[in-house]
This record gives sequence, C-alpha cells and structure tokens, in this order.
Amino acid sequence: MTIYHSITYGDVPLTLLRNHIIAFMRSYQEVRYQVIIGTDSQVKNGGTTDFVTAIIVHRVGRGGIYFWRRIIDRKKRVLKQRIFEETTYSLTTAQELLEEFKKNGISGLDFVIHVDIGKNGPTRVLISEVVSMIRSSGFAVKTKPESFGASKVADRHT
Repeated sequence: MTIYHSITYGDVPLTLLRNHIIAFMRSYQEVRYQVIIGTDSQVKNGGTTDFVTAIIVHRVGRGGIYFWRRIIDRKKRVLKQRIFEETTYSLTTAQELLEEFKKNGISGLDFVIHVDIGKNGPTRVLISEVVSMIRSSGFAVKTKPESFGASKVADRHT
C-alpha cells in the first residue's frame, strides 16, 4: 500500500488521500482547481537516489494542499535516467489517482504534470522527449520556471 504524507492530514493511503482531495474541492466549489503531480530526485551520499513525488491540489488563485511520498533507490543513474524515472513516477501517480477518482464517478479534473527540467542547464536537451512522453500519456505538462510542483514542492522533501 502506497502511503502519502501531509502536513495537514498526516500519513494517508491513496484511497483516503482521494477522499481528502474530494472534500477539499467540495468545500469551495466556486473556483477552478488543478491537480498537479511533480517528482524531483536527489542523489545522496552513498549513491542512493531519493525520489519524491508530490500531489498538489491547487485552488487557482487561492492556495491549496499537497501530499508527498518518498522512494529511496540504491541504483546509480546518470541525469537522463533520473529525469525519465522522475517522469515515470509522476505519470504512474497521475494514473493511479485518476483511477481512484473514476471509482467514485469523478472525471473531468484538470491534471498537470510538472517536470524539473527547463531551457537552461543540462536538462534542456531532454525537453522534447519528456514533454512528448507526458503529452502522449494524455496529460498537460509544465517545465521550469512554471513547474513548481517538481522544482519547489517535491524538491522541499528530497
């Protein structure tokens, strides 16, 4: 069972996380919401890679809530491998969350994947591939500097 962490709700499994998101969105229905998924990674001493995936429910213009989970992996990776693994974690999380919503008859949510890549720096050569990977999976995508879900929220917990 996948457990997510929240400052507000503590440790919650995906099914309970879904309920918290639904309640949050129903508590103030007059605004637009986005469900943002972002993953960041950090190579730690000893060669382990710390992947953190964040789920942010953004009340556009009015704040939001977020949940996160950590996966620690002992495999060594080059930057390109880490970026594609981050993307895969985000896509998998988005699909799992969509399935949870579908079980409750909820559809039409605005999902966006945030990736920790941008036009500057060593990841710029990966933009086309990563963006295509996400769009072909049916999701909207944001890169730096607009990808706060990965570069700020998930990064806070790596």
